[in-house]
Amino acid sequence: MTQTSHGGRRLTGLAALAFAIALLAPMAAPFAGEGGAPLRLAQATTPTPGTAAKPADVFTPDQRKAIESIIKDYLVANPEVFLEVQSALEAKMEEIQAKRLQAAIVEQSQEIYHSPGAPVIGNPSGDITVVEFFDYNCGYCKRAFPDVSKLIEKDTKVKFVLKELPILSKGSEEASRVALAAKAQGKYWEVHRALLTFRGQANEQTALAIAEKAGVDMAKLKADMKSDAVTGEIARVRELAQSMGIQGTPHFLVADRAIAGAPQNLLEVMAKHISDVRSEGGCKVC
Repeated sequence: MTQTSHGGRRLTGLAALAFAIALLAPMAAPFAGEGGAPLRLAQATTPTPGTAAKPADVFTPDQRKAIESIIKDYLVANPEVFLEVQSALEAKMEEIQAKRLQAAIVEQSQEIYHSPGAPVIGNPSGDITVVEFFDYNCGYCKRAFPDVSKLIEKDTKVKFVLKELPILSKGSEEASRVALAAKAQGKYWEVHRALLTFRGQANEQTALAIAEKAGVDMAKLKADMKSDAVTGEIARVRELAQSMGIQGTPHFLVADRAIAGAPQNLLEVMAKHISDVRSEGGCKVC
């Protein structure tokens, strides 16, 4: 899955250390401080009205140094804690993203599944809708394309909605503009297919050459590339992806079921979801 610059979720060693310290600091409370007195995280006294507690004053510099040493020794002796923290954080992030995605699907189902500006391949009246967010310069999108083509050929009841999400480069947006302009002449699929099978950088020059080979009216296409319809479609998809928490391409929806990235068995995964949705009575949101 190709990520945007903000797409990474893995903790750096520094962030993991900070998180571990926050978790482990209370462990230091029972240990003795200077003179054998127990270290306490809070004083059992009633604060003076109008005054707030000062966490920075809880420990002396020597006590803080002792706590840091205890934590460091613990982490060195138990480095697997970092993996546990990272796994827990990633699981939590995935849970949050899944809930955010499901909420966005319900709230914006019309824009996701029925936007008039989005290209549709396959059966426009299909019983199951599959949606793909993609970028023409995304290597994983190119890898996924053969499976997408096979699905459309094999299952004639699938409606396939394509969401142009050019996030990788200026050339990606230029290629998207060419493809969407070709849609106005009924040549979207030919241009789309050629761009995703093209071995090289997709940009205005390469996309225009592909469109010309597909037999479009080039004067009309160049004018349509700058149209409000094309500009608006790209802007809407970007806004939609942001609201859904989609930060990389490709990203698929089979009805309301998400597939992030392009697994090696993508066709099998999509077909399984489609079968499951049908057996459950069809898509409830699309």
